[in-house]
Amino acid sequence: MDFWIISLILLGLALLATLILVFVKMKRKKTEQVKEINYQAFFFLGICFVGTGTALTAAISPGFVGITGLGIVYMIIGLKNRDKWTNKKKET
Repeated sequence: MDFWIISLILLGLALLATLILVFVKMKRKKTEQVKEINYQAFFFLGICFVGTGTALTAAISPGFVGITGLGIVYMIIGLKNRDKWTNKKKET
């Protein structure tokens, strides 16, 4: 009997915490500006994932082909949006 009471209390606390986080996120979203996506980072992450996935597939098991596939998808996303790449140089 005690197990069910404790479980219900923990479930209630988890739901309350979730509701609080949702409301805080909604409030921040109203005041926050939309951030621009860095598509150049997608491309470079894709290169890293393709290399890592290929190495892990060859060395460990064919189950790591998914990492290679994810890298290819990231590279495609980065290249499709190449016109949105930004080259910010730091001036000192």
